[in-house]
Amino acid sequence: MRLPDFIIGGAPRSGTTWLYQVLAGHPEIYMARPARPEPKFFLVDELYEKGLDHYAQWFSGAHAGQTTGEKSTNYLESGVAARRIRADLPSVKLIFVLRDPVERAYSNYLWSRMNGLEAEEFGVALALETKRERNLSPALRYARPFSYYARGLYADLLQPYLTLFPRGQLLVLRFEDISSDPESLVETVSDFLGVKPRMEGVATAGVVNASEKGDDAAMPSEARRQLSAAYAEPNRRLARLLGDGFRIWEPTS
Repeated sequence: MRLPDFIIGGAPRSGTTWLYQVLAGHPEIYMARPARPEPKFFLVDELYEKGLDHYAQWFSGAHAGQTTGEKSTNYLESGVAARRIRADLPSVKLIFVLRDPVERAYSNYLWSRMNGLEAEEFGVALALETKRERNLSPALRYARPFSYYARGLYADLLQPYLTLFPRGQLLVLRFEDISSDPESLVETVSDFLGVKPRMEGVATAGVVNASEKGDDAAMPSEARRQLSAAYAEPNRRLARLLGDGFRIWEPTS
């Protein structure tokens, strides 16, 4: 029974699909297929109850010697998923890609608008977030299309994983490095996974899973200011949690 050697666990709108595609093209790596829908095995109760034999079907095409992996971007948001992964895959390696939470929130908003889930202006949507989360329909409980701010509280979201797993089994990356230096990021991931770096197509991979308007659509300045202030303390906690090797995003005015 083949199970994953590594999991890409989040965050949403932070380049995890790009990383999946880059790794899926590596001859030493087998990524769970199809790419969509994501496995979400450790997140969704109904799937988890089917057992590891069901989960192993995602990796049945892997050849002997290949490193196996999967991507389920909502794992980061679930302490339950963290505990299940620890119980069933105690030696698994975990990769998380984090994005400036201000930019991530707005990208999430654009994605929700693109998919017909959001009709409010961004500032109004932020103000309604808590109420909407409480009243979220069961069909959207994992997609969480209105959780713009909460999904950027990375220190809180990472804490269960850092508590349950040795630090050496976690690799935390920055979305911004995909744009600025994708080759170095792929080298870091390859070293973490124990495979030879494969750079073919990395520099030209481009944006994957973009919002309809594009993530460069102008964010309202007041919403940017409010979000930057709101994330200042959570980002400081993240810096303490991850140490000097992780560069925290600078506040914007």
